[in-house]
Amino acid sequence: QVQFVESGGGLVQPGGSLRLSCAGSGIIFSSYLMGWYRQAPGKQRELVAQITSGGSTNYAGSVKGRFTISRDNAKNTVYLQMNSLKPEDTAVYYCHAAYYSSYWGQGTQVTVSS
Repeated sequence: QVQFVESGGGLVQPGGSLRLSCAGSGIIFSSYLMGWYRQAPGKQRELVAQITSGGSTNYAGSVKGRFTISRDNAKNTVYLQMNSLKPEDTAVYYCHAAYYSSYWGQGTQVTVSS
């Protein structure tokens, strides 16, 4: 059974940091393109960052320089380090895995507010 479990979300003040984790099981994790997406209320889900099986990364312009995606294939886990958080980063964050099939995590809420 394929499963992805996200953790690390929460409430943080503007300028603060959070690290999201997404642990996968039931797949050959190292083969998958891994990504983080987010969806704010009333908005479409959007790509935040991706990391290929080889470690190449891609970021949305709105987070470039503030967020860092990484992966640990030995732990079947992808991370999203989020620094200098802004209120507009508030959203539900989802991890995504893509190879021959595509999978989503259940999402974790990130709220940036004073």
